[in-house]
Amino acid sequence: MIYPVNAADKLGFLEIKELVRQKCLSEPARDLVTKIQPQVNPEQIQKFLHQTAEFKTLLQTDDPLPIDHLYPIRPLVEKARVEGAFLLEEEFHRVLLSLRTVFALIRYFKEREGQYAHLDMLFEHLTIENSIVRSIEQVIDDRGKMKENASRFLLDVSQQIQKSEQEARKRLETVFKTAQNNGWTADGNLTIRDGRLCIPILAENKRKLKGLIHDESATGQTAYIEPEEVFHLNNKVRDLEFARRREIIRILTELTNSLRPHIPLLQSYHGLLTKLDFVRAKALFAIDIEAALPEILKTAEIHLVNARHPLLFLNAKAEGTHTIVPLNIKMDEQDRVILVSGPNAGGKSVCMKTVGLLQLMFQSGLLIPADGNSKMGIFKQIFADIGDDQSIESDLSTYSAHLSKMKHFTQFANARTLVLIDEFGTGTDPQFGGPIAEAVLEVLNTKNVRGVITTHYSNLKVFASDTAGLENASMLFDNAAMKPLYILQIGKPGSSYALEIAQNIGLPKEVVRLAKAKIGEHQQNVESLLVNLERDKKEIVDTKAAILKREKELLVKQQEYEELRDYVDTNRKELIKQAKEEARQILKDANKLVENTIAEIKSAQADKEKTKEIRSTLHQAIDKHSPVKAPVKKVVAKSDAPADQDLQVGDWVRLLDSGNEAQVIEIAKNKNLILALGELRTVVKPAKVEKLQGKEKKKVVKRIGSVSTGDASDFSPELDIRGMRTDDAMNQLELVLDRAVMIGYPSLKIVHGKGDGILRKFVREYLRKYSHISHFEDEHADRGGDGITYAYIK
Repeated sequence: MIYPVNAADKLGFLEIKELVRQKCLSEPARDLVTKIQPQVNPEQIQKFLHQTAEFKTLLQTDDPLPIDHLYPIRPLVEKARVEGAFLLEEEFHRVLLSLRTVFALIRYFKEREGQYAHLDMLFEHLTIENSIVRSIEQVIDDRGKMKENASRFLLDVSQQIQKSEQEARKRLETVFKTAQNNGWTADGNLTIRDGRLCIPILAENKRKLKGLIHDESATGQTAYIEPEEVFHLNNKVRDLEFARRREIIRILTELTNSLRPHIPLLQSYHGLLTKLDFVRAKALFAIDIEAALPEILKTAEIHLVNARHPLLFLNAKAEGTHTIVPLNIKMDEQDRVILVSGPNAGGKSVCMKTVGLLQLMFQSGLLIPADGNSKMGIFKQIFADIGDDQSIESDLSTYSAHLSKMKHFTQFANARTLVLIDEFGTGTDPQFGGPIAEAVLEVLNTKNVRGVITTHYSNLKVFASDTAGLENASMLFDNAAMKPLYILQIGKPGSSYALEIAQNIGLPKEVVRLAKAKIGEHQQNVESLLVNLERDKKEIVDTKAAILKREKELLVKQQEYEELRDYVDTNRKELIKQAKEEARQILKDANKLVENTIAEIKSAQADKEKTKEIRSTLHQAIDKHSPVKAPVKKVVAKSDAPADQDLQVGDWVRLLDSGNEAQVIEIAKNKNLILALGELRTVVKPAKVEKLQGKEKKKVVKRIGSVSTGDASDFSPELDIRGMRTDDAMNQLELVLDRAVMIGYPSLKIVHGKGDGILRKFVREYLRKYSHISHFEDEHADRGGDGITYAYIK
């Protein structure tokens, strides 16, 4: 599919695979990455791409995957397949940990069944075989060691070993003390020699202690003796240890035999872990390069929108010095081959390599660093001629190597072939290289190939402008600043700017003048025309960018306006709803009050004093629900407020059209005021309000303060109750919650600390009973976890 075989490496595909390989957790997954190759089966490509895209979404938006251990199971399964063989304790432990991970993954995706349709295909209806895990857990503990009670005989032997060791130790210490008291021992304590506990005895006293000499010191002054009284006990311990080892091998063999019928299922589990690790690595790499899933086409077309070379993007991201200029290019039935020209170091080769590398990634199931509305077709062949492939062994010069590739291209290329050629026609005399390149291009065009070709040859630019299926393109160049812009412009050829660059780097003027004279008037005119076209194109691009920027600003303004309008509508509806509810409650209370009053008057049997007292109580209750009668001030309608009033957040104002007082809680970007009118939020223009000052302001603040706990300007939505007594903390919480509800704050941060969890428990219980709380949750684990509670107000 790829010709020559090193073309993928020259495009940078090997480096891409290595970056993906580094994201893998297991060696089998790394082996899969090494084997990645471009595919031609559309269904297979689509499956790989969608799996990677789904895993990327999972990593960015869903709960973390329960991947704790990814030990490769296959080698252990192959060992267990052999009759008579058995897995060791640590090997069973690895199998156990891997199976727990597999089962956790199966449960994870089962809970999200249908949410990740393409990832579900990896499971192939795998079931959780708990019997395997249970059988291993009965024998192997969490440290990877054999359980003492794995069998009755093993438990008995272990207990006998422990008992015999204690008895031997006790007798040995008795002998050691006796030897010390007699002055037979050397300096030091009991020591181990040949796996047996021995007493260090001075060489001249070694005949005084009966026993077996296991070793002596380098100087020969100390002998290490195992006393005769302990020797038989230690032999008994050794025999018991051999018996214990035989029993362990018997149990492991029996456990391996029970595992053998499940070998096919275990291999499937291994395949699942490997594939998930492989797809996860591709998804992590996609996140690093900010990749997306393009639209998959059945036709051999390419339409890249804001594409970036992944390797250059990662380098720029690591350095943080500059951004990558995105590439926009389209190849379809009308414009099959894009002929890119322009100045040296202007980005022609990067443009061509970006197209080739992204096509290889796409057909290998990797997401590409481009916008999601990009479109990619599938090519059965990718031919590339990049760099110098001269070969001394094959007696090939640079140009001969190019011609060998052109021979292959013209013989085997077709409409499903992507051709990538860098510096087309170079390597020989331009007088002959240009015509040969033009002839090759004509043959490739008749075969309906797709491709990107870079060149400096003028005859190729002219041929492309006159031939259907070929399209000129150029890399824009700022001829005023004499620097490339790295922007691909489709439709016109570009100048090489050879003379301008030569003059800019300081080549003598005489040399430049002679060069111009030798080029010829016609060629100079062509180059001048191309330079002028480049300048015009740059102006058009700059103007277009300015227009787009202005359009974005207008969209932002429109969105702000719509948000403010929705805000006002929402608060108006909420106020009406609350007013109706309050009116309903007042009416209900009034009916109840009247009924109670009548009943009390009847019970008082029309006693004048008692009736007067009851009526006074009734009037007080009525006055309680009546509005506060503030001094009436006649409001004169004004068209505009005083021009010099300086309004700030926290100021009190009067609405000119209604006479109501309100407080400024925010000033919008368009200078409109967001006011708090009780629990209502409203937006007005500065000209529609009058700022309250002096005594008038104090009266309003005093009146409003009698029914409010404060305004939004001095309210803090964070409460720290660490170290408080429970009663004090609850009082503080109640005050702040009431105030938050009064001024309409959406949430409250409560810092209670972790400790023994007492304050946290009381806070949660109080919040559950508070009718205005919709829900609450812990802070993120990295920022305090369950030591902080966020309460959200309805």
